Amino acid sequence: MRNHVLITGAAGFIGRHVARRFRDGGWSVTGLGHGTWSKEEARAWGIEDWQAADISFDALSTCEPTPEAIIHCAGSGSVGYSLTNPYQDFHRSTGTVAEVLEYVRLRAPAARLVLLSSAAVYGHGGIQAVREDAPLHPVSPYGIHKLFGESLCRLYGAQYGVASTVVRLFSVYGTGLRKQLLWDACSKAESGDIVFSGTGDETRDWLNVSDAAELLFTAVEYASPRCPTVNGGTGDSPTIRAVLGALFQRLGIGVAPRFSGIARAGDPLYYRADVSAARRWGWLAKVGWSEGIRSYAEWFKTRGS
Repeated sequence: MRNHVLITGAAGFIGRHVARRFRDGGWSVTGLGHGTWSKEEARAWGIEDWQAADISFDALSTCEPTPEAIIHCAGSGSVGYSLTNPYQDFHRSTGTVAEVLEYVRLRAPAARLVLLSSAAVYGHGGIQAVREDAPLHPVSPYGIHKLFGESLCRLYGAQYGVASTVVRLFSVYGTGLRKQLLWDACSKAESGDIVFSGTGDETRDWLNVSDAAELLFTAVEYASPRCPTVNGGTGDSPTIRAVLGALFQRLGIGVAPRFSGIARAGDPLYYRADVSAARRWGWLAKVGWSEGIRSYAEWFKTRGS
């Protein structure tokens, strides 16, 4: 009999790649979250049973069979949204974590939980690679709510023995993603707008979604009541100027991106992950940012426009 995994937010960008990775790993996959999929569409992404519903204790309790693992991909995914809708962001992020943990405590005590968190819990990163034991000073509601979710996992581990692990993802991207910097840059450039916020010297650690899915698949085996935490990144941190320059080149745009010098609220200056902990699990990112940017540009030219 195959192991069974429940993936919340499985219709989302990361969630669907995680579902496919678990399917390829021999697991039976149930998806729960927002979105209307046909059986054919769901199965193409590895989901045998798709349930469209809010992430709540009652909805989770209807999922059969009881899962051996839960990957919590649902929740808020935008710093900007959290700044304008902090109350709603809290419920999407922290609130859904509480629902999942209570479900595990009462209905699926043997299940192992993997929580998707974010580098936003660190706040303003420095030039040096940030380790998991670095001080946590989130500067946006989004980051604060992610940190609340992590704290709940540790509480449920210490008090009730719920086994979990936290993966702090850095800048996840990949073909098919129709939001965030790369999509916005492609869309703006297509319309002739080449001016972006910030100075261009800001750095990000770009993690391809295929590598993120592999890390989340690996993390299941390390879930415990101690709630181990790892960074999901590559350890490389190109500047935004370099990334957008490479993107423009691949798109065939003959000018360089320009920058306003005005940073957006909630945006850190630098982010680079120390991924030593994840490497000790035997995981290593395979897709470099240059290769990933090339693939994204090709996808945008053929499918994204």
